[in-house]
Amino acid sequence: MTDADASQTIDLGDLDPVQWNEYALEQGWSDGFPLFAPTEEKVARFVEMCRGDNEPFPPMSPRRVLPNLSSIAANAVMAGCRAEYFPVVVSAVRAVLNPEYNLHGTLATTHPCAPMLMLNGPVRRDLDINCGSNCFGQGARANATIGRALQLTLLNVGGAKPGDMDRATQGSPAKFTFCFGENEEESPWEPYHVRRGFEAGDSVVTALPCEAPHNIIDNSSTSGEAILVTVGGTISQTGANTIYATAPYVVAFGPEHAATLARDGWTVPDMQEKLFHESAVHVSRVSRENQRNYEEERQQSLVNDHYYLTRTPDDIQIVVAGGPGKHSAYIPTFGFTEACSERLPSR
Repeated sequence: MTDADASQTIDLGDLDPVQWNEYALEQGWSDGFPLFAPTEEKVARFVEMCRGDNEPFPPMSPRRVLPNLSSIAANAVMAGCRAEYFPVVVSAVRAVLNPEYNLHGTLATTHPCAPMLMLNGPVRRDLDINCGSNCFGQGARANATIGRALQLTLLNVGGAKPGDMDRATQGSPAKFTFCFGENEEESPWEPYHVRRGFEAGDSVVTALPCEAPHNIIDNSSTSGEAILVTVGGTISQTGANTIYATAPYVVAFGPEHAATLARDGWTVPDMQEKLFHESAVHVSRVSRENQRNYEEERQQSLVNDHYYLTRTPDDIQIVVAGGPGKHSAYIPTFGFTEACSERLPSR
């Protein structure tokens, strides 16, 4: 069996699954759900999926340990991944290790953020990633285990243990797993990864430290503009980290809302501009103490008596996800971060 922390082989004898899970809990390797045992054979099979990937990994915060393919594979096995998912997990690890992601800040913060993983391109179909109904929820093995594999890697390699290095005040269910695919087939706009400069045929994983999705329901609006007023009003919060205006956030339109917006001629830049202004928070809604904090410490200035929630409209990350129903979602970020995308290697 491969030690998920040190990538060394240890002999645990003939433990049955219950004994193995008790042992893993005692070692601090578990997220609380049952784990698969990372045997040498299984880990080797996963590593084989990334044959030829010799690019070294930078140190992983907060422990500053150097990950390797074997240590990541051990956590992917424990998470319940299939071997064919492993290249996505490795690319996700590379994405969160991008300095712009700010991994140390996102793991040491009291904010309840978790790495949101969004997949684009052919990999969604190849691995049966859920992009439609309940894509943020349960029921899809790939979604559940890929996100979980990254979280276990951050726990066991990075050392982000709850209450120790992971200082989240309350945490979030997203800390178990947060992985979905963009519903490119029902999107009226270019896929997200194409707008970021990738080819349509590229498979891409994007990581962004986020809160769990906030539902936005609008059953009554019949125009795109009215839908954007509802969405902007939902985003306009005084208690989210977005008020610091230092990072992007995500708006995931459900296909029905997206179809109405496209029918009315709304482009992605038009929606970004509209939401940039609709979501701005009037100074009257902000306590005096917070006003001082924003202006003195965060250097967040008022513009026409409003605090804007991103630096520019381009920071609003617009995607399409989900299935039938007049729902969309707002996904706030940790702040002090950037969306980081990695193209999966061709096989």
